[in-house]
Amino acid sequence: MNDKRILILGVGNILLTDEGFGVRAVEYLEAHYRWPAHVRLMDGGTQGLMLMPELQECDFLVVLDVVLGPEAPGTVYLLEGEDLRKSLSFRDSMHQTDLLDTLITCDLAGNRPEAVVIGLQPFDYKTMHVGLSPQAEALLPEFCRKAVAEMARRGILAEPKAE
Repeated sequence: MNDKRILILGVGNILLTDEGFGVRAVEYLEAHYRWPAHVRLMDGGTQGLMLMPELQECDFLVVLDVVLGPEAPGTVYLLEGEDLRKSLSFRDSMHQTDLLDTLITCDLAGNRPEAVVIGLQPFDYKTMHVGLSPQAEALLPEFCRKAVAEMARRGILAEPKAE
């Protein structure tokens, strides 16, 4: 994976409690880990199609998000292929378009990166509140360790920064 351009994208709406978990996760990864030069971390917020230039410049996309799945809140999911729509930002988005539509548009424009979602089943994603729920906040470091381990399994290596 050293020859691939990798984008780690945290997405979500930080105004809706745990909906902003992906954004907070990418901030945590940036603050606590050193990444190789070919890996870029980015807060994608709720930008939808506005992310297209960044997506077209990468070969491999790691999206950090919340996932509405069948399991209990706090469950960590790894989604690929058709399962991408389970990610909140990949289906029925409240924003201008969902990320899967953006990836399809990238494909039509000539460069669709391979994508994976690492997501958390949210505790509360509907309450208007800046900040994560206490439960999601407590799980953030563990979630990020699991995300780093999954990326390492794929050859994307990060080093913890000294505390």
